[in-house]
Parts: sequence; structure tokens; C-alpha cells
Amino acid sequence: MKKSALAILALLLTACSSGSDNKSYYQLPSPAQVKAQAMAGQNQGNRQLWVEQVSVPDFLAGNGVVYQTSDVQYVIATNNLWASPLDQQLRNTLVSNLSNQLPGWVVASQPLGSEQDTLNVTVTGFHGRYDGRVIVSGEWLLKHQGQLIKRPFHIELKQQQDGYDDMVKMLALGWQQEAVSIANSLNRLP
Repeated sequence: MKKSALAILALLLTACSSGSDNKSYYQLPSPAQVKAQAMAGQNQGNRQLWVEQVSVPDFLAGNGVVYQTSDVQYVIATNNLWASPLDQQLRNTLVSNLSNQLPGWVVASQPLGSEQDTLNVTVTGFHGRYDGRVIVSGEWLLKHQGQLIKRPFHIELKQQQDGYDDMVKMLALGWQQEAVSIANSLNRLP
């Protein structure tokens, strides 16, 4: 009798613990690809941009989605995880967003040749915050015709709903807004 009671208790504990171990995985949504080849050459003579690197600090480089709980404390989620490394997701979506924003440009994550501009981005903030806002911040550095152009960015957006799903969507929107800002800066170059 005691053995069956222990077996039932063990089964119940296993069921309870596995129910609390549900993990969610998040991928930044990517905009629909524009047929860039059809538009290539229409505006700026096939200019080239290599997105060389998007780097993130250690606290953002792990698997867990980051949430700021106070002005000095951050929590790295253990059950709400990035589906692939965040720096890769940021780079891929930046290439996609810039491709959409820069018709006539070839934007790639691989070197294109000697006439390319080179973009490096350092992301210092990409997280939700206790006040219902998301933060997308950092700086970018562009090498253009031998010159270096450096610009900081800081975007705060209000979440529309509670939860990680909306937080990730708002982070993606902030990242897309920064891509538009970078594209506008690139379009003003000689």
C-alpha cells in the first residue's frame, strides 16, 4: 500500500513539475521581402551595403528574453527564450528592413566588394521594462567612402498588452523604426 501511495505521489509531482516547465520561444517577425531585384538600379545606381555585425552585450546575448524590473535590476527569463541567437535575429531583420527601405541598394550580411559601405551596430538595450515600455538602444557606425559616421539611437515604445508576445512585437517594431532611421541617413549621403 505504501509503495502504491509513493508511486502516485511521485507521479503527481512529476506531472506538476513538467507543467511548470513550459518554455516559449520567440523569433523577431521579419517584414515581407520586397522584390529588390526588380527595383535595383532605379534610384541610386546599385549602391552596396554590408551589414557586417550587430553586437549585443552579455546580458542580452543569452537565450532568455530580458525584462527590466527596476531602475537597476534586470531579469533574464528562463521559460521565455529566443528561438535563435538575438544578435543573428537582429542582423537578419536589419538586412531585411534596410533592403525594403533602400530600393536600388544591395544590402547583404556578406561582403559585396570594394565599393560597399559597411555598417556595424552595437545594441545596448533590447528589453521590456517595468513601466510597460520596451527599450531599443545603441549606436551604429557606418564606413562610407573612407569616412566614419557614428550615430546613437534610443527608442522607447509603450506595449499595447501585457506579456512576452506583445513585448517581442514591440521590440521588433522599435528595431524596424531604427532601420528606417538608418535608411534615411544613408539616403542623405552623397
